[in-house]
Amino acid sequence: MLLTADVGNTNIKFGVYDGDRLKFKLRVSTDTTKTSDEFAVELYTFFQIYGISASSIDSSIISSVVPKITSPLSTAIKTVTGVESIVIGAGIKSGLNIKIDNPERLGADIVAGCVGAYEKYGGPFVMIFMGTATVITYVDENKTYLGGAIAPGVGVSLDALTSKGALLSSVDLKVPERVISTNTNDCIRSGIMFGTACMLDGMIDRFSEQTGKSCRVIATGGFAPLMVQNCRHEIIYDENIILDGLNCIYKKNRGSYN
Repeated sequence: MLLTADVGNTNIKFGVYDGDRLKFKLRVSTDTTKTSDEFAVELYTFFQIYGISASSIDSSIISSVVPKITSPLSTAIKTVTGVESIVIGAGIKSGLNIKIDNPERLGADIVAGCVGAYEKYGGPFVMIFMGTATVITYVDENKTYLGGAIAPGVGVSLDALTSKGALLSSVDLKVPERVISTNTNDCIRSGIMFGTACMLDGMIDRFSEQTGKSCRVIATGGFAPLMVQNCRHEIIYDENIILDGLNCIYKKNRGSYN
């Protein structure tokens, strides 16, 4: 079985695949102070909880946007399973034709997510990643990544607003009853929730104008379920798309690492 790991700025998502079937998944907080031994204990506990034999893991692949974690996590995986991990980076075959100024700077999670989206839905598509940052990307019908846009993530926006506004306190993120709200907390919720939805709808429209194509829109990430329901465009929410992409990329590269 294949162990996939998507290391983001906020969370690390693990998935275990048997062929194309995602059998188990786990999400833990990203912590750059953890040692390889601590990661190993978490992984071992994960396997124990779900009844996974470490010896059944015969391969592993990692996408990471947190370099400090990549090495200790790779070491932990080898400690627990005995396998070396493929790490998404230069020299890895993804099948994605990346046409941007500095292809090597494109995040591994973006590469994996777009690969997963193309394999599952085809192109062209707009892919929205909603984590620490909100990243909106475009891939055409020929599997060419043509670029995108980056905006502050929902959590980052809320934290910035409440930390800089002396009289504004943080709120839980839920949809208020009205756009025009009548108390401070709901006004903040309206601005964050509906404001983000309007931004996404507007950016989707502008992507369509620039490309001259109306295309499928897919969203993933921790904040995506909250936002998709408030958008006027039809958006597919796919929580496992990055892990699915890692599975696809592993298949393209396994012969080079056996």
